[in-house]
Amino acid sequence: MRIVAGRWRGRALQAPAGEGTRPTADRVRQALFDSLWHAPWAGRAAVEGAQVLDAFAGTGALGLEALSRGAARAVFMERDRAALAALRTNIEGLGATGTARVIACDVLRPPRPEFPCGLVFLDPPYGKEMGPAALASLRSGGWIAPAALICLEVGRNEALALGEGWEVLAEREHGAAKMLALRAS
Repeated sequence: MRIVAGRWRGRALQAPAGEGTRPTADRVRQALFDSLWHAPWAGRAAVEGAQVLDAFAGTGALGLEALSRGAARAVFMERDRAALAALRTNIEGLGATGTARVIACDVLRPPRPEFPCGLVFLDPPYGKEMGPAALASLRSGGWIAPAALICLEVGRNEALALGEGWEVLAEREHGAAKMLALRAS
């Protein structure tokens, strides 16, 4: 697994052993960021200079990819110890400690934010239908900025009841994954 593009292009990322963490594949990250870069509802400005939240961060691949492509800062939420160790190793290995903050927490019970985020990556465990609950807790906790762009990765066959306040901008399937781009309304 590597950073796909930007200033850290080609740099390797560490992942914990075992099946506890399911990093977003390089090709899926490439497709996601290509979509963000060129979509009429996003564009380069959605990433460059953004305040990013990578929730259920795992290795941090999504947030680190955003930092590599010009995001200003990223906050990573993760609670698994092995994933936290890999995440911290990846941040240090890329020299991103000045722009990255790791919070060991449950995304469904987040702490108060330092700032709301305009670009949010959510990659909850598949099959547990945690996406809507995570969106609700992050929004009510002040993590999601008004009109924020949210990239939600779920299992391909996972049913989603997003509730009100979310506009679905795009939906793409990649193997076992379904990626949704949402706008907070």
